[in-house]
Amino acid sequence: MELMLICTLLPLLSGAALLFVNIPARKTRMACALAAVTLTSLACLYTVFSGASGEAAFALMRVGPGLELRWRLDGCGRVYLAVAALLWPFSVLYAVDYMRHEKREGRFFAWYILTYAAAAALAFSDNLFTLYVNYEFLTLLTVPLVWHEKDEESTRAVKIYMLFLLGGAALGFVAMMGLSALGLGAFDAGAAAEKSAFDVLRVLALLGFAGFGVKAAVLPLCRWLPVASVAPTPVTALLHAVAVVNAGVFAVARLLYCVIPSAAVRGSWAQTAMLALAAATVVYGSAMAVREQHMKRRLAWSTVSNLSYMLFGLCLLTRDGATAGLAHMVFHSMTKIILFFCAGSVLTQTGRTQIRQMHGLGRSLPLTFGAFTLAGLSLVGVPPLAGFVSKYALVTAALSLGGTEAWLGAVALILSAVLTAVYVFTVVFPAFFMKPVLPEGEPVREGGACMRLSLLLLCLVLLLGSVFAGRIMAYLTALGEVLLP
Repeated sequence: MELMLICTLLPLLSGAALLFVNIPARKTRMACALAAVTLTSLACLYTVFSGASGEAAFALMRVGPGLELRWRLDGCGRVYLAVAALLWPFSVLYAVDYMRHEKREGRFFAWYILTYAAAAALAFSDNLFTLYVNYEFLTLLTVPLVWHEKDEESTRAVKIYMLFLLGGAALGFVAMMGLSALGLGAFDAGAAAEKSAFDVLRVLALLGFAGFGVKAAVLPLCRWLPVASVAPTPVTALLHAVAVVNAGVFAVARLLYCVIPSAAVRGSWAQTAMLALAAATVVYGSAMAVREQHMKRRLAWSTVSNLSYMLFGLCLLTRDGATAGLAHMVFHSMTKIILFFCAGSVLTQTGRTQIRQMHGLGRSLPLTFGAFTLAGLSLVGVPPLAGFVSKYALVTAALSLGGTEAWLGAVALILSAVLTAVYVFTVVFPAFFMKPVLPEGEPVREGGACMRLSLLLLCLVLLLGSVFAGRIMAYLTALGEVLLP
């Protein structure tokens, strides 16, 4: 209990202090932000790997019959919390240089750290009601980050962001209340339900999938994600690689594996609908990424596609599918945060945002485009990098299940991999092998020391994740056996 409180109260109090206390010295302000996030991550990682907080649930308050705020950290929560705790300090380190010339820097770091508290609380959720509350807190705390610039473009973006996510919240609320009324609000993988309620459960499963799937950008509810890329790059990395989009995948995993009995959905029209939506989004996101000529929006569409890789694996409702879906959440997070940071480095050093403007920059920014190439190869699924491991696991899980939907899904995954190669290598090859399309001005240099260090460390994380991918998969396989006993 104490560790869970530390993991949430430390970023909550630190963020609030930065929000309301004026620290005029920038170095002091940055040191406080880095210290708060680093200590939080150390506490979270200790909680994850020590096995603490996994036995008894901790009740915070009772709101009504069947509606209780309860905390406990189980295997599924550990995966989500570990990803957030590992990547959040690198995001803050990168932001130290990136935000140097931005307005309202203190408020930015305050909301950035407060969001960490909501992400940790989400991981600790022990029932559907608690998950829903923390899920919506996470949404609300990211609104000021998306609206950071407070110009016309960011105002439009935040309106679309709120419209989609609050609409998803309404669908999720209906699913949550319906399941709680049926006595299925607890995270009990062995929960049973009367067969007479299966039709109702399938409707609630689809509603919950659509509601929570908004954060995971499933069709047709994916438009908000590319629009939100107007935010500063540390925010888009947070949205697209670490907390918010992974929260949607995490919530769907909870819904399908910890709340609704698998027997109620497996082989039904509801499962077919979810698999079809996920497979369609996989191809649609990749196709839109190929078309998109704005660098950050291209990466955003790539995220749309890859989130549905995860959803597709989870919607197979098999142990192999659960393992592959969660593995892709882990490996994609390591990969995509590097790609966004590379795009941000190019933006801060050159002001360029369009794909055609990247021509020839690889020779001037070797670290940036070297990191982009490494992460891009993993995103495509080139062995032996981590992206290959999870994508291969997803395809084999689909083929093992069999059936028309699973086979078509496997085809969609393979087609998306081809499209991914197109939208990645049309950046990499021109950057290294083509002449600059714009007149050369002042010499282009790499970003600041904090940005360079963050990129180098994240590349090391990705390489280590690739080396130890087998061990990570073994842990996730054991988790899949718990989720589907």
